[in-house]
Parts: sequence; C-alpha cells; structure tokens
Amino acid sequence: MNAVPVLTCTDLSIGYRNQKHVVKEVSKHLNLTLRTGEMVCLVGPNGSGKSTLIRTLTGIQPPLGGEIRLRDKRISDISPEERARSFSVVLTTPVQAGYLTAFDIVALGRFPYTNWAGKLTGQDTQIVLSALSSAGAGDLAMRFIHELSDGERQKVMIARALAQEPELMVLDEPTAFLDLPHKIETMRILRKVARQAGKSILLSTHDLNIAIRCADQLWIMDRNGAMISGSPEDLILSGIFGSAFEIDGVVFDPVRGEFTLPADQQGTFSLDALESVERIWTLCALERIGYVPSNGVAADITITIGSDQGKPFWLVRHNGAEQRCGNIRELVDSLALRKKGDSS
Repeated sequence: MNAVPVLTCTDLSIGYRNQKHVVKEVSKHLNLTLRTGEMVCLVGPNGSGKSTLIRTLTGIQPPLGGEIRLRDKRISDISPEERARSFSVVLTTPVQAGYLTAFDIVALGRFPYTNWAGKLTGQDTQIVLSALSSAGAGDLAMRFIHELSDGERQKVMIARALAQEPELMVLDEPTAFLDLPHKIETMRILRKVARQAGKSILLSTHDLNIAIRCADQLWIMDRNGAMISGSPEDLILSGIFGSAFEIDGVVFDPVRGEFTLPADQQGTFSLDALESVERIWTLCALERIGYVPSNGVAADITITIGSDQGKPFWLVRHNGAEQRCGNIRELVDSLALRKKGDSS
C-alpha cells in the first residue's frame, strides 16, 4: 500500500458557532492522517461528533481551530472547482431525483470537468459507464432512480462519487438504510475501490462488526469527543475498542471479534464433537440460551454430536437420562424442558 498522506489534520478543533458567536466545541486537538489506497472507518457512539468531523473535513463547515490539508494544500485555500475534482462526498440523505436515470445521476459526477453547457464528451461517457461497473451498478444504468432499492441506489451514489475521479471519497453512513447482505456488499465495493483504484476512503458507520473486518484503520470518537486511531487489530488487542462501546449487558468478545449479548446462566455443558460447522453452531445456540462450558468439572449436561448415514444428530445426557435430537432446535427445546423439570 502506498503510504503517501492524502488528508492530514493537525491540532484540529471542530464544533459550532451560533448566531451570537458562542462556541460549542465538539472535539479538539485532533491529529489524523489518511493515506493513498487506505479505507478508514470513523466509528463512535451517537452524538460523539462523527458527522461534525465529516462536514468539517469536507469544507461544509469551518473548523474552530487547527489545520486540514489535502496533499500539500490547506483545504481553506482550495477553490470549489478544485475541491470538486479532489474529493467526492456521499451523504446519508436519500436521493430524491424524480425521473433521472442512474446514468444521469452518475453523470453529475463529471460536472467539474464539463463545459458551461454540461455536455459529456465520449471520454466522460466512458468514465460514467466504468464508474457504474466498478460500483456493481452496470445493469442499473438506464433504470430510473426512484425505481431502485436502497441497496441499488447506494451503488449508484458510490458510482457518482467515483465518476468525479477524486483522490479522496468521503461517505457519511453509506450502509445506514441497508439490510445486512447489502451492507457487506457496499463495504466490499468500497474496499475494492481503495485497493484497485488507489482511492483514499473515509466513511462513518455504526456497523462495528463489519468495520473491524474491512477497515485498514479505525478512527474512534468517544462520548467526550476524544479521538483514538489505529488498526482494528491493535485497538482490539489493547482493549480500547471494547471499552469505547461498553454499555450494560453488551460485551465485545475480542476472541471472536464481535459484540455479544450474554444470557442469564442456565447451567454448564460438556460437548463431545469433532471440529465442524455443527459444533460451531451448537456452541452458539448453547451460549444464546445461557449454557457455559464446564471447563473440566462435572457438567450439568453432556452433548455428543454424531452422524447417522451422513445426517448429524445430537445426543443429550442429563441426570442419567438420554435423548436423541435431530437438529439444534430440538436440542434447545429439550434443554428448556429439562430445565423446567429441574425447577419444578
């Protein structure tokens, strides 16, 4: 990866001045760097200042102090025309564009390069089509924007940002309105753009489990506006990532790399099974209903996963009784009945 800095913030302070010039500072002393070909995810609790930072970095609102540089230029010294060629912005607000086609929307990304009439050249048209293809939206070109699903519309907006041919792409919660498969697809597209096209990408997101698997770097803003940056792996190993999002009842598991919702403990188990998909999902089910490993001491229940003519089965032993289950649902129901029997 090319390590050339594209965006640099030095001692940056962000916030607002109201009509009476009273300052509300959201965060200060920010020192950040975004490099060529790097994808950075900006994460943090609601109200921590993520959107304020994005608006400040893109020049939509002025900083309260410090400096922002795009390459070797202060962003405040860059003309609107040059900004439009240097970085593109995709905001959370859904697009309301009437009867424009996806091609028409993406073609707006060429506006910084066209003449006063906005006429596309042959080269512009090829860039638009290439952007649609790179965003996985090539088959949407002639469809009206109001006919598209949220996931399809987001692809078109990413394509529009690509058509600007920027060095830096900034996206404010690009996965906010998408279901899980489309969230993952959107992040895959953005990571591919960073890797293959060498674009620098900054995006804010609340999808933490996806962010730690896709980002080269995380910028974490805490509830007090403080910023910590680093690779996802280093932030997890240090405990910083988990503590930044700690709330009652929700725990980040650094081994599995995901947030878990602990259930009230119902008992202990011993599992006899070979490494397999069935074993993994049996463990997930047991955790979900509140059973924990016995870790070598006598277990409340013993479960064996076997196979009969290629089909898995679960053998449950409890207090000398034995029951065979054909799937995990039957296993869970069996444990619930046994627990009810024990307590009656």
